[in-house]
Amino acid sequence: MRAIWKGAIAFGLVNVPVKVYSATEDHDISLHQVHNADGGRIRYQRRCEICSKIIDYEDIDKAYEDEGRTVILSREELKSIPAENSHEIEVVQFVPAEQLDPMMFEKSYYLEPDAKSPKAYVLLRRALEDTDRVAIVQFALREKTRLGALRIRGDVLVLQGLLWADEVREASFPALETSVRISAQEREMSAALVDSMAADFEPEQFTDDYQLQLRQLIDAKIEQGESLDTEETFGAPAAEAGTGEVIDLMDALKRSIERKRGAAAGGGDDDGATAGAAASSKAKAAPAGKPGSKTAPKAAAKSTAKAASGGAGGTGTASRTASRAAAAKTTASKTTASKTTASKTTASKTTAAKGAARKGA
Repeated sequence: MRAIWKGAIAFGLVNVPVKVYSATEDHDISLHQVHNADGGRIRYQRRCEICSKIIDYEDIDKAYEDEGRTVILSREELKSIPAENSHEIEVVQFVPAEQLDPMMFEKSYYLEPDAKSPKAYVLLRRALEDTDRVAIVQFALREKTRLGALRIRGDVLVLQGLLWADEVREASFPALETSVRISAQEREMSAALVDSMAADFEPEQFTDDYQLQLRQLIDAKIEQGESLDTEETFGAPAAEAGTGEVIDLMDALKRSIERKRGAAAGGGDDDGATAGAAASSKAKAAPAGKPGSKTAPKAAAKSTAKAASGGAGGTGTASRTASRAAAAKTTASKTTASKTTASKTTASKTTAAKGAARKGA
């Protein structure tokens, strides 16, 4: 585990340095959005609605809208709020655990002692054990001041985030105000049903069936060969650093070819540029072949990936391979044209022969 925050518990005059770790994690399988036609990754861009430019994260501020007016808050202004900069977990009172409504519970965090001696940490833990109480604390984390409960889990102190009182909604449903009559027999039968299903709660007995079945579906598709090369279909992983522009694979390829051509004009090797141009023409021609064909986008993606490797200064082997592929395609086209011409000639001769035979008859 990696600590997400460092601070200290203020327990009266006792200071307990701690490291904070997230105590829970999401086990859901992460899924991406892709184009159903070719499997290409769908990415979202941070685009300004005024200038239409793609904005880097470091150039983004936050704002609040109120009755048609927008107030912009810079990062420096937000950091100037004293509560946000506090790294102190302040104990404000000790309460019985049963007084905490589970509705208020949020995320849980493990606290690890962050001092050469864990004596102060153990002292606080023992105080909670001996008094059988929970410490109510206030702290700041991720640009929010928070309420929390400090409790024990095994030998570790756990910081349980709590909702503020005004964040819990009141339940008001008119249907529950209707008078309902329940007979004694109905209550006895429901109690008997509860007794028949009574057990001790063991979380390990329960599994997330949807995630298990989703994993089985994914594994089955992989075994059947129903998968694509991630590098070829997802393209560039992120925006170029400092430019605020999302990398377009074809644009990067064109720029690589132009760079290579410039090097060739100055006496450099232009094999990479030739390979890149050949693969680029393949990538453009492939989708126009057969409508609805799934192999065309794959072939185009493979050609583009190879061209990116060769055209952008890749190995000589990749360049020669692309050149040979282009030459082979040209030869195949010529051969097909020759066969077509020969077929037409043969058909003409056959027609003429049939005509002569009819005249003779």
